[in-house]
Amino acid sequence: MRRTSSTPTTRRLAAGPGTRAAAIAAALVLLAGCGGDDGGSGRGADPSASDPALGTVTTAPDGVQEVTIETPDDYVFEPDSFTVAPGRVRLTVRNSAEQMVHNFRFTPDTGPAAIEEDIPLLQPGESDTIEFEVGPVGDYPFDCSFHLQLGQVGTMTVAG
Repeated sequence: MRRTSSTPTTRRLAAGPGTRAAAIAAALVLLAGCGGDDGGSGRGADPSASDPALGTVTTAPDGVQEVTIETPDDYVFEPDSFTVAPGRVRLTVRNSAEQMVHNFRFTPDTGPAAIEEDIPLLQPGESDTIEFEVGPVGDYPFDCSFHLQLGQVGTMTVAG
């Protein structure tokens, strides 16, 4: 029986000035994408910096609680939580995105009670309002079903 041993051959590419320049350029692009100003709409952004009324629950003259939230291009709701009392709620969702289409629904089979009202489609710049009744106290998760896997979720808390 004959055994042969072969040494693996490796080949190195020369790292000339063009290769190094390309690597530096790629690194700069990556670093620029990691920082910088996001215009106040990033995940850590304070929603009140752009509109202090976002997420603030008020009572309309007809006695209905009103609240407005936004959904920008970066797969978040601003704010991602708000609290209402048991009773009638009028929720407006504004799509402040420049490119993204969003929707809004209360996550099916979650929360103390089902809320069927939803907003099926919001084009960039559009807003829509739904009105519904909430009774049992607790957390009612909501989401954009288009971007659920990207973490576009939030919670409406009913406290009373």
